[in-house]
Amino acid sequence: MKRNVVKGLATGALGLLALFSFAACGSSQADEEATVVKLGVVGEQNEAWEHVQEELKENENIDLQLVKFTDYRQPIVALEDGSIDLHAALTEIFMDNVNEESGYSNTTIAYTTLNPLGIYSDKITDVNELADGATVALPNDVSNESRALLLLQTAGLITLDESKGLLPTTSDVIDNPKALKFELLDSNQTARVMTDVDISLINNGMAVDAGLVPTEDAIFLEPVADSSKPYYNVIAARADEADNDVYQTVVRYYQTDEVKSIIEEVTKKSSIPVWE
Repeated sequence: MKRNVVKGLATGALGLLALFSFAACGSSQADEEATVVKLGVVGEQNEAWEHVQEELKENENIDLQLVKFTDYRQPIVALEDGSIDLHAALTEIFMDNVNEESGYSNTTIAYTTLNPLGIYSDKITDVNELADGATVALPNDVSNESRALLLLQTAGLITLDESKGLLPTTSDVIDNPKALKFELLDSNQTARVMTDVDISLINNGMAVDAGLVPTEDAIFLEPVADSSKPYYNVIAARADEADNDVYQTVVRYYQTDEVKSIIEEVTKKSSIPVWE
């Protein structure tokens, strides 16, 4: 009798061991089968992508990993060298300009938001209050410098050479009635120097990271118009992977009404979803 009990206990223990081993193996296989996608972003405000991250993991077994950068050029380089699979932090005109300069193949696969550029100041509350000889901080990369100058023109502060189109530089200012002085800085520095200059032109994401709300704190905000499309932010992949099914799934999970609501709530409607 005792022998049968011992035998039964041993058999049961072996069965439980086999069950746990199978479960562990199954869990390990599920983890191994998850498809990893590394997505480059700039800044700390990524609530919309964190939501997409959860949805993809739960419904598609896609492990979307957010790789954070501190300036706008880094994701382009990282995508080109294979360090990441996608990025979603840049305007199309900025990306295209870097592609042309460097021979890269970053390619738009979807649009995300329009993030209006703003004029900010600790010293004045209206651009009309700007004194003669005032100091103006501008981002120093080609497309953002141009965008900032075009915004100054829209605000009635300068006039630019029309022949330069969307890519004027400070050398193309043909009328500067207030004799404004321009300081060109890295985009991630423009918010930090607000106390040292009279006005600073700050990218939307950098402003948010600095604790500013563009729709409330900018003294002049870039208007939204048909001409805004070059400044739409994009999701980009390498050219030879633009039709990748997994990446298109990421796009599909991003371009939803739920994500749109998250963006509008988190940014207080400072970022504008632009997909259909």
